[in-house]
Amino acid sequence: MSIVRIDPFRGFDSLARKMNSFVSEFDKGINVEYGNFLPKIDISEDENAIYIQAELAGMKKEDVKVSVNDDNLISIKGKKAKEFKEEKEGEDNKLVYLRMERSFGEFTRSFQLPDNVDKDSISAKYEDGILNISLKKKEPEKPKEVLVNID
Repeated sequence: MSIVRIDPFRGFDSLARKMNSFVSEFDKGINVEYGNFLPKIDISEDENAIYIQAELAGMKKEDVKVSVNDDNLISIKGKKAKEFKEEKEGEDNKLVYLRMERSFGEFTRSFQLPDNVDKDSISAKYEDGILNISLKKKEPEKPKEVLVNID
């Protein structure tokens, strides 16, 4: 008969690494998504601004809302309506979809912005199904220095 060592903590190292990886994702900022239709988003930055591009093909400008709250959370909300071809009265032909790959419905995409975004200079432009949002960065506040008198 052979002796088998049992280590009750054998799997905890990999579990701890997975938990650290999971928690580090929260440091990157909040990303909230819900809805049947989730548009693709690109976020980029340079030294002057942060740029967000949302792919909203088939949507009207009036169906999209962009807002930023006091917690620096930017939200893009909208609704992409499903288009149906109407049947003409008296026709016996009914439209039958053989394949439907496009997504429709309401959506919300939210992202945490850094503290150096100037909320008063946010601009958005919608053209050719692409929503372009520009968020200018502001100069970080310099730490205040108070001179202390020495007695």
